This record gives sequence, C-alpha cells and structure tokens, in this order.
Amino acid sequence: MEYDSLDVIEIDSIVSDKLFSMCTLVSNKDEYKLLLDSAKNAGFNNENTEFMYIDNTLNNKYDAYDGLNQCLNKANAKYVILVHQDVEFKFDNIEVLISKIKEMDEVDPKWAILGNTGYDINNINTQYTRITDPGQLDVHNGPFPAKVSCPDENIMIVKNELNLMFSKNIGHYHLYGADLSMQAYIQGYNTYVIDFHILHRSGGYPNKSFYDTKEKMIKQYQKALEIKFFRTPCSPIFLSSFRILNKIMNSKVVYSMKKRLDQLRFNKKSTMNEQ
Repeated sequence: MEYDSLDVIEIDSIVSDKLFSMCTLVSNKDEYKLLLDSAKNAGFNNENTEFMYIDNTLNNKYDAYDGLNQCLNKANAKYVILVHQDVEFKFDNIEVLISKIKEMDEVDPKWAILGNTGYDINNINTQYTRITDPGQLDVHNGPFPAKVSCPDENIMIVKNELNLMFSKNIGHYHLYGADLSMQAYIQGYNTYVIDFHILHRSGGYPNKSFYDTKEKMIKQYQKALEIKFFRTPCSPIFLSSFRILNKIMNSKVVYSMKKRLDQLRFNKKSTMNEQ
C-alpha cells in the first residue's frame, strides 16, 4: 500500500527483536556494574535484551516516576524489567524467568506486572515472597504465582504491550509499584508475585518522604475514584465501586430526577445572578 512519498508503517508490523528491556535508575556506577555483570551471567545479553538506564550519578535529576516513565515510553522489547541498581541475578536466570512468564500466560493472560514480593489482593495479612535480601536468605513464601495488590519495586516485569505509565503528579521514589498496579487494575489487569529468585542487597524502610508520597497517592486516587456522574455526549453515566448502586443510579428514573434537579439548580443560580 503506497501513500505518495510518505514512510507509512502499519502498526502491526512494528516488532522488536528483543524479549526484554532492562531499565534502571543509576546513582551508583559500581552497583550498576554488579547488576549488569550478574545479568550477563544469568543469560541476559545484547541478543535478547536492551539495557537502558537513567543517569542520576551527579544528582537526582529524575525521580522514579519520571525516570522510569521514560524507560516505559522508550522500551521496545516485549517485556520491561524495572530493576533496582542494587539487585543481582545471583540465583535464577533468564530461562527461569521465561518459563515463569509462559506459566503466567496460561494461568492469567490478563497479567500486567510480575514481582517477587507483595500482599494478597484479598487479604492484607498474607504476604508472598521469593527473595534473598539483608536478614532474609532464600525466602520462599508461596504458593506461586500469587495475585497481589502491588509488588515491591526492587524488580518488576511489565508487559510492554499494555502501555502502562506511572502517574505524573505523585513523584519521588516510593510507592510507584503501587501506582502502576493501580493503573493496571483500573484497566482490568492483574499483578502477581512469581517464583523468581534474585538477590536484593538492601531493604526498604519508610521515612518522611515515604509518608509524603503516600499522602499524595491517597489524594490522587481519592479524586479519581470518587462517586460521580459523568455526562457523555450520548448518555449520562454514574460511576461507583458498588454494583447495586450503579444499577440503581443508572436507571432512566434516576436520570430523569437528576436532570430535573440539575435544571432547577441552574435556574436558581441564573435567577440569583440576575438579581
């Protein structure tokens, strides 16, 4: 198909030759080198993986949300591995990861994000973990795969075709895994912890910036998920998280009442302005 002299590419013909894009925020070059060396030993190479990093070695030019959004936007591979610089692929290799992804495709084709630790999506007391980090050696707390609310950010495998992005108005270095999982959940996709064992050479500890970020996240999603009416060009829509309430409020009777009440309020406001 020709369109004069324009270079037109059919979207379905754009295929990456890499399976993984490995993306990292880098503030310590020595730690990043350890990550890359371990990735190479685990079978990640230039044939199957593109390696991308955000350079924060001189200063924190980019926070996690902005920096990793650049990675998600530019990554060309089928799966994006967002990984901390202080991680090492010391135990499981690329073949194990590929097998776990194939397993997930069978268990739940609507998976979006895979991690190595998180809490059960329906039980906030149940945690699933597969990791070695300070104070925890070879933790295998399953069964796996396990559907979770969100993963720890030390490593996240994201299905690139879903075009997920982090929120642009939260910022900093905390809770971005929760944010991305919420974005996926709203679109009907799921987050899982899988049996993929790596070494994370530090632990996470809440500090003031963590709680500041938590407050920003609460405010954002509180506004996004609040109960409300939308008026589309074709029909009004009432949205809430309650199925029965949605059914009632989206009935023609309620719409009619809502329309009349809004008109009365509008007429009253117009009369007061005229006075």
